[in-house]
Amino acid sequence: MPSTAFTPSLPGLAADDELDTVINWGLGADSTAYLARMLTDPAAHGIDLARTAVLYMATGSEWPETRLLCEEFMLPLLRSRGVRFVQLARAGHLKADGITILDDSRHPERLFARGLWTLWDELESVGTVPQQAGVRKCSLRAKGEVGDRWITQVFGGRPFRQIMGFNADEEGRRFGDQAASKVPGRTGVFPLIDWGWDRQQCEAYLLDRFGVHWPKSYCTFCCFPTSMGALPAHLERMRSHPDIAGEVLRLEYTAMSLNPNAKLYGRKTLLEMFDPSRPRDRACLEAFERELDMPWALYHVRRLFLLSDSGKRRPVMRSTERVDLGRPQQLARRLISVSERHHVDVEHDPIYGRARSWVRRRAQAWPMAEELFATAPARVINKQDEAFEEEWDALLSGAAAQLPLA
Repeated sequence: MPSTAFTPSLPGLAADDELDTVINWGLGADSTAYLARMLTDPAAHGIDLARTAVLYMATGSEWPETRLLCEEFMLPLLRSRGVRFVQLARAGHLKADGITILDDSRHPERLFARGLWTLWDELESVGTVPQQAGVRKCSLRAKGEVGDRWITQVFGGRPFRQIMGFNADEEGRRFGDQAASKVPGRTGVFPLIDWGWDRQQCEAYLLDRFGVHWPKSYCTFCCFPTSMGALPAHLERMRSHPDIAGEVLRLEYTAMSLNPNAKLYGRKTLLEMFDPSRPRDRACLEAFERELDMPWALYHVRRLFLLSDSGKRRPVMRSTERVDLGRPQQLARRLISVSERHHVDVEHDPIYGRARSWVRRRAQAWPMAEELFATAPARVINKQDEAFEEEWDALLSGAAAQLPLA
């Protein structure tokens, strides 16, 4: 697969296509409704298909039914119209890794689910979940930055329009998009807002057009269904895909093993939303138990909560080190035994196996430090922020762990 180091084209597609329009397609009801309606009469919507490219940025964790609907209804429509459809993905964790062009074709045959790197890969490897606070950094990393890199290379600063599928209920996103855009020559266009089409109208159009309900597009592990008011529908989606539910439960459980505050939904965990007495919920919990049937690791985790010279809170620094590898029961017994002998607080989850020992709990005010040992599925890599040891020593005068485990 070519990267941004090469010309982003396939045989039959000239790199100097005189594109003037890019349409962002996120696969969900909003952008799909715009795309489907526009393709009935492109000229009436001010679109020259010969000068237009549709962009899709693969996150790697789209729901199966969304992909199936796109392949059944939308890809044939794109092929029949000869629309240039470009499928992109991030090529690695770092910006320097570039992007991957999964497909660039006017006759797309399938929707690519993932590229070389996914958000799931990143979250799982560092043992965390998406953050609800602030901007949607995960979307910016997996979608915004990827599309911008392709656009910058293809357009080289010349003027173009970028059509975004924000619906009429998302007027604020129009202004946020315009303020955040840094791509030279870009003009954002928001047709659904201009038409006054809200989510309900988009869904109704697709139901009338294709005879199916078009679901919302988002990652299986997304933390925003609560803020979107869609948590009940999200849980039903989980129940329809218990294997996916099991994977996401493992992601959250691993993150919470290393940091009890790492709940998917702020104050709520996904795990507590499933009732083992209900058959469909039990299927999800059984899938979770199967996910946990793998090698586990004992981790040494340290965090620093520091202040800048001006007294403002700095980003939290973390050091994660794998101490041992084994079965969950074996590692838990070892951690509990050593902790009790040294009179260190230890917690144990007898149902799913996690053990957590608090060497140093965080204080009430910054600056402060936190140190613990915890068992979790062995998917988290060793990772330490730059200058962590120097900062740790400066705050704690070199105080070391009190458990002889490392």
